[in-house]
Amino acid sequence: MASKASVPLKGAKLRVIGAGLPRTGTTSFTEALRTILNGPVYHGGTQVTQGPPEDILSWTKMMHLQPSADKKDRDAIKAMLRERLDGFVACTDSPMCGFFPELVELYPDAMVVVTTRDPTSWTKSMHTVASAATMWFLGAVLLPLPTMRHFAGYINGLRVQYRHLYDEGEPLTEKTYHHHIEWLKRVVPPERLVFFDVKDGWDPLCKALGEPVPDVPFPKLNDGEAIQRLSERMVLEGLRRWAVIIGGFALAVVAGWWVKR
Repeated sequence: MASKASVPLKGAKLRVIGAGLPRTGTTSFTEALRTILNGPVYHGGTQVTQGPPEDILSWTKMMHLQPSADKKDRDAIKAMLRERLDGFVACTDSPMCGFFPELVELYPDAMVVVTTRDPTSWTKSMHTVASAATMWFLGAVLLPLPTMRHFAGYINGLRVQYRHLYDEGEPLTEKTYHHHIEWLKRVVPPERLVFFDVKDGWDPLCKALGEPVPDVPFPKLNDGEAIQRLSERMVLEGLRRWAVIIGGFALAVVAGWWVKR
């Protein structure tokens, strides 16, 4: 997860659809794409937690519409995808990785790059993140934060998406990982599909995208540590705002009592 949300650039065209599942090195991959494509990248985990409220609300709505077979709902999803990704050169992470069939159709010139990881370690990592994201007190603590007050609804949307796409709830198993890979192979034309392990560095990624290898080290960012730092920061900010709210209310009560006296 990046330190802050990316800002769209007017006129930027989507060149890469990152279709790898979360916890497959998507943060390092995102930073690598920013470097070689020289433009803003929409990393789902970062944008929905640190972007404006309309981001998290629109993705939540899309995920709840996704199981529908109604053409009107499918068209609404595509329109929202275009709106959210306008001005970005690439998109990565969840929930976009679950909308890759629509994205392949919307952006016929974009390459589909799938970050990969050992399925067993991926499953363990997803369990850890799921446990942190569903702590019972988060909804109340995050309520004063304009974007994060909607986080619980967003997590429920992800559950809807995973249940619909992979027929699995929590805890996820390797079945989801393998299902996702096989689904990509069925849907995406082979000439547009690239599987990439961030441990392999610049060479295979730059070769697939037809870009020169940068003269800088390949980014190595820890998604887990970034998520932990963000969680701590958001909880502390929520508590701070609650303290201000409660303190202001208490002051108003005391002032009212004093006036009546």
